[in-house]
Amino acid sequence: MCGISAIFGRSWTREQLAAMHDAQRHRGPDAEGTYVDPDGMCGLAHNRLSIIDLSPAGRQPLTSNDGSLHVMLNGEIYNYLELRQELGSRYKFRTSTDTEVIIAAIQHWGASATLDRLIGMFALVVWDERTKTGFAARDRFGVKPLYYSRTREGTIFLSSEIKAIHAAGFVREPDSATWSTYLTYGLTDCTDRTFWKNINSLRAGHFLTWKDKHVEIRRWYSLEDRVGREPDRRDSQAVAVEYLELLEESVRLRFRADVPVGINLSGGLDSSTLLSLVQRTQDNDESVKAFTFISGDDRYDELPWVQQMIGQTRHPLVVSELSSAEVPDLAASVQKFQDEPYGGLPTLAYAKLFETARANDVKVLLDGNGMDEQWAGYDYYAASDNGQPAPTVQGSKDAPVRPDCLDAEFRQLATRVEYPRPFEDRVRDLQYRDAIFTKIPRAMRFNDRISMRSSTELREPFLDHRLFELAMRQPTDRKISNGTRKKMLRDIVRDLLPGQVSEAPKRPLQTPQREWLRGPLRGWTEDLVDQALSGPFAGWLQKAKVERELDSFLKGNSDNSFYVWQWISLGLGSDTTTSRTEKAMSV
Repeated sequence: MCGISAIFGRSWTREQLAAMHDAQRHRGPDAEGTYVDPDGMCGLAHNRLSIIDLSPAGRQPLTSNDGSLHVMLNGEIYNYLELRQELGSRYKFRTSTDTEVIIAAIQHWGASATLDRLIGMFALVVWDERTKTGFAARDRFGVKPLYYSRTREGTIFLSSEIKAIHAAGFVREPDSATWSTYLTYGLTDCTDRTFWKNINSLRAGHFLTWKDKHVEIRRWYSLEDRVGREPDRRDSQAVAVEYLELLEESVRLRFRADVPVGINLSGGLDSSTLLSLVQRTQDNDESVKAFTFISGDDRYDELPWVQQMIGQTRHPLVVSELSSAEVPDLAASVQKFQDEPYGGLPTLAYAKLFETARANDVKVLLDGNGMDEQWAGYDYYAASDNGQPAPTVQGSKDAPVRPDCLDAEFRQLATRVEYPRPFEDRVRDLQYRDAIFTKIPRAMRFNDRISMRSSTELREPFLDHRLFELAMRQPTDRKISNGTRKKMLRDIVRDLLPGQVSEAPKRPLQTPQREWLRGPLRGWTEDLVDQALSGPFAGWLQKAKVERELDSFLKGNSDNSFYVWQWISLGLGSDTTTSRTEKAMSV
């Protein structure tokens, strides 16, 4: 896990590259390196978090033996040992890194052909010094980020985080249409646009090429093509055996590291499955630490479920508790690292968990993201098709957003995203939507920034594309049966888990956000909403309506706080605070 800064073109300075590099030091505090093309056509800078081959030989940018290719990688190629063996004597390796395997693979198969051979999470940049061609690519599900911005002169700037491009001198101007879409519909990360004007995200499964000021972006991975339109009608037992074997291999591969690896746990089916697989694949190694977060509220904390699992595997459990008093400072810090709005108190609790892991000398963590999308775990997958779009926010009967509180002209800028429907059944179309446009892209952004904030690496074994494709090929009755979601997955892992866990219903990952915003954080909430109404975003809001809705929320008249967090996000973008927050938090 690292930080990438790259510039292709002539119109740039070394000072700009250095500023980008400095802005991402938290992503890679262990080592750094730079490269500048002899003709000034490219500048590369890399912040390294050392995970594989901790020696100085692993420093990036890494250069090919013939000096023609210069490569930077953010992420991990889990099958690098197998690829290295396949390449054999075709390349003389000088390091034990996965990055050098990418170099050898590109020289043998070509850049775009190499991508489909990689199992892992990655954003990578390649400069060909001979042809003066730049290449950048992002993994299938966008676990690792990559942003870019182009100048009028044809120069392109690329980085792992938006703040690095701003550090290079690009004006930090909000993209009003993206903000309007977020505030009107609650949508983020569903297109290549970011919350900041003239800065785009390279979409998951895409690559970019630059040559002679010309940029071309193409899609290299298509989930719908890999899954196919026809469901998998093979015997379910054969599918179960294949899927379990892939599960074990996926977890085993993600333990390849030269530093300690731990796991993140909630009390649900997915992370409990992960824990059992860790036990199976790591020869019952009880030194692997497990981390979970709590808030001190029994209505939301899943510690009893986690302890039940840990009692079976005997892994050391480290509990990270988030208190309401920590929220104001932590929220401001996380906002600084996110660059864009994030997911509220659950994101803050997860951020503190990574702090705790790093304090316990664990540099790599695994979690259970991806199972709900591939096995239809959310409640709306099982709902009858009434012609209404499936919700993107769960667990609330009340509307999650308040578009009526927006300025009418600003609200018109919002884009109602129309999602492709490449399959012949509603459930697979919803799975596709969640994987490519909504839930996974959003979660991957949140999680990348909060893990890198603590200079830790997060790995997602259930987002192995082979698992995802196999699960999505299954007919709906293997995913949802008699109202039970993730049915086949529950059957597959039943023997791995205590019965109570394998049969447990889906529980959204929650914190007492509503209760805290109305209670101990009430002053902080009012303060930041005031900042939203008086700061640089004030013109987007109708003050009287916002105040009326906030007052109603604080009196307990709404069962969700998503829209309030949206206004808090606007306030977090302001530079000042008032005494009311200090007074509230001193009580």
